[in-house]
Amino acid sequence: QVQLVESGGGLVQPGGSLKLSCAASGSIFSIYGMYWYRQAPGKERELVADINGSGSTKYADSVKGRFTISRDNAKNTAYLQMNSLKPEDTAVYYCSAEIDYGVGYHRYWGQGTQVTVSS
Repeated sequence: QVQLVESGGGLVQPGGSLKLSCAASGSIFSIYGMYWYRQAPGKERELVADINGSGSTKYADSVKGRFTISRDNAKNTAYLQMNSLKPEDTAVYYCSAEIDYGVGYHRYWGQGTQVTVSS
């Protein structure tokens, strides 16, 4: 049984910062890619950032220079540091990870955490 739990969402004013965390727990042999997605009301889920097992990162054009994805392999945790937040960043943010649970690997998803950027 593997779980991903996000935390760190909330309400922030435009220009502010938030740091999201995604902690994986359970029968984990290793974690490959870790991803942050977001879904705004009425819009499709979009990939915001990802980081592979070697630490290489990719970002959506809309967040480049403002968001930073990182991971702590010892803690099985990924982070998303979000700076210079804009109202259009308002969405439910989801964490996802490719996890080897010993007899294969599977893509797991967290339950999501709400980020609201508003004055």
